[in-house]
Amino acid sequence: MAIKSLDDLRKIKTAAKQQAETKRLSEKKVIIGMGTCGIAAGARAVMAAVLEELEKRNIHDVAVLQTGCIGMCQKEPLLDIVRPGEERVTYGPVKPTDVPRIIADHLVNGNVVEDLVVAKLPVEGNDGESAAAKNVPYYSDIDFYKKQHRLVLKNCGHINPDSLEEYIAADGYEGLATVLLNMTPQQVVEEMKKTGLRGRGGGGFPTGMKWSFCQKSPGPKKYIICNADEGDPGAFMDRSLLEGDPHAILEGMIIGAYAIGADEGYIYCRAEYPLAIKRLKQAIAQAEEAGLLGEHILGTDFSCTLHIKEGAGAFVCGEETALMASIEGKRGMPRPRPPFPAVKGLWGKPSNINNVETFANIPYIFRVGAEEYAKLGTEKSKGTKVFALTGKINNTGLAEVPMGITMREIIFDIGGGIIGGKKFKAVQIGGPSGGCMPEHLLDTPIDYDSLIAAGAMMGSGGLVVMDESTCMVDVAKFFLNFTQSESCGKCTPCREGTKRMLEMLEKITDGRGEDGDIEKLEKLAASIKAGALCALGQTAPNPILSTLRYFRDEYEAHIKEKRCPAGVCQKLLNYKITDACKGCGLCAKNCPVSAITGEPKQQYTIDTAKCIKCGVCMSKCPFKAIVRG
Repeated sequence: MAIKSLDDLRKIKTAAKQQAETKRLSEKKVIIGMGTCGIAAGARAVMAAVLEELEKRNIHDVAVLQTGCIGMCQKEPLLDIVRPGEERVTYGPVKPTDVPRIIADHLVNGNVVEDLVVAKLPVEGNDGESAAAKNVPYYSDIDFYKKQHRLVLKNCGHINPDSLEEYIAADGYEGLATVLLNMTPQQVVEEMKKTGLRGRGGGGFPTGMKWSFCQKSPGPKKYIICNADEGDPGAFMDRSLLEGDPHAILEGMIIGAYAIGADEGYIYCRAEYPLAIKRLKQAIAQAEEAGLLGEHILGTDFSCTLHIKEGAGAFVCGEETALMASIEGKRGMPRPRPPFPAVKGLWGKPSNINNVETFANIPYIFRVGAEEYAKLGTEKSKGTKVFALTGKINNTGLAEVPMGITMREIIFDIGGGIIGGKKFKAVQIGGPSGGCMPEHLLDTPIDYDSLIAAGAMMGSGGLVVMDESTCMVDVAKFFLNFTQSESCGKCTPCREGTKRMLEMLEKITDGRGEDGDIEKLEKLAASIKAGALCALGQTAPNPILSTLRYFRDEYEAHIKEKRCPAGVCQKLLNYKITDACKGCGLCAKNCPVSAITGEPKQQYTIDTAKCIKCGVCMSKCPFKAIVRG
C-alpha cells in the first residue's frame, strides 16, 4: 500500500469504510481491551478463553479483535460483543469462566448476559459510521462518560491499534494531508498559535509559540522530539494513548516536523512501557511502508524519519535537556538554559520537544481548524485534558474533559466519589511536582492559571484522590522521597536540599519533631525553588508547601502533640484494648512479639513498651475491641 497523494489516502479511507460496512452487516465481533491495564487484569486469559470456546463450538465466522483502553480501568478485563444490527454490549470485569456463558447466550443466541453488563452502546448506525467517527462520546448515558469530551482519546478503545487501515478509516492522516498539500510551514505555525493549545506535559507553554521559536532558528538540521517518558506516580495517560492510538502521535509529530523544518525525530519512551513501544514500532513500519513516513511523504518534497529511544526510567529524563542528553548516549542530567532547545538542542541542533498528549491533539486540529478547536476550554486554556484517576476513588481510569470543568465534577460525577463513602480529604494533582488541593477548593476550574493560584499545577494529568484516613505529612514525605531518589545530583540545592527536607519530614513522622521545624521547611523550600537547576528541583518542594498551606494543623499535631490525626504514622500510634474485649485471646495468639497478655474471658492488655505497632492485633480482633490513637 503506497499513499502518494490525497486521492490515494481518500481511496484507502473509502475502501476501509466500505469493508467496515460490509462487516457491520454480516460479521459478529468479540472485542477485548488489550491495553496494559486490561492485560494486567487478565485480558490475555480472557482472549485465550474466547478462542478456545469458539474452536470448541466450531465457530469460524466471528472476528476476534483487540483494542486499547477505553478508560474504565476499574472494570477490566473488558469484553465487547457486537452482533449485526444490534447494540454493542460491554462486559466486565470478565473472568475466563464467564466466557462460555457470554459466547453461548449472547454471541450465539442474542441474549444479553445482564448481570455482567457494564454498558450498552449503539456504536454502528444505519450509515455505517461508528460513534467514534462521529465524535459521539462513548457510553454517554453512564455517569463515567457523561461529562467527558473524547477528542484525544476518540479512537482508544474503538480501533485496533495495530491497524493502519482502521486509523485511516477514522479520519487518520487527513490532517497531515491538509498540511503537506495546502499549507506552508509558516501557515501551520500560525494556525497552531490560533488554537491556544498549551503543552500538556506540565509546563503549559503555548505550543504554537514553541514551534515558532524552533522554526525561526537557522540551520539545515533540526529535530522533532516526543517526550513519552511519563514518570509521575499514578499517571498513565501517555501510555494508554501510545498503546491505543499510536498513529495519532506519529501524525502529530510529522506535522510538527514539517512546521519547524525538521527531517528527523525521536520518541523517547521509557522501557517500562513494552506494549507501547511494540505498537509504536509497528505503526512506524506501517507508516513507512505506506509512504506516510520516510522519503517524499504523500508524494511531496517533504521527508521525515522517526526513531524510538528507550529510556531506563529515570524521572529526571522527563526534563527536556536531560532527555536530549540521554538520547545522545550521555547520562541523563539537565543543563542550564538558555540556550533553549529551540536554539541548541539535540546534538547542538535546533529541536522541538512536546509530550504525547500534545502531539495527539495535532491531527484533530488540522482536520477541523484552529477556530473550531479553540471553542473548547477556557479563554487561556483551550481544548481538553486527559486525567488519570487513582487513589481512594470508585472509578479509577482515564477521563478526558474540557478545560474549565471543576475538580468536584471530575472526582464525584466522573470518578464516582470516594471509596466506601468516606469523606474526601485532598487530591494531589501534577504528580511529585504538583500540590494537594483540599475540599474547599474542589470547585476550582481545571485550567493552568487557576491551579497555579491554588498552589498546585496541571502537570501531565495524574490525579491521586485521598480520603479522611490519609496523613498529609506522610503524603508529603512520600512524594519528596520520590523526587529525592530521582534527583540526578548535579546541583546542590536539589541534591542536598531535598535530602535535608526528607530527613526533617522523617523526624516529624517519627515523633521527633521540634518547634521551628515548620519554619525551617518553609525556608529550605524557598531556597531549593530559587536555586535548583531544573524543574525537578524547582518543583520538588510543592507537595510540602501545599500541605503546609492547607493542612498545617496536621504538622503541628505531629510536632507539638506527638500525634498523627489520621492514625497513619506508626511511631506515633498507641494501641489499646477496650472493655469491649471478650477475652478470646486471638490478639495474643497473633501478636508477633508477645506484647499482649491476659486470661481467657477476661480483658487483655498490651505492653506498649514491647508493642511494635504492626496493627495485627487490631485486624484479628472479631469484636473491634482494639483501638489506636
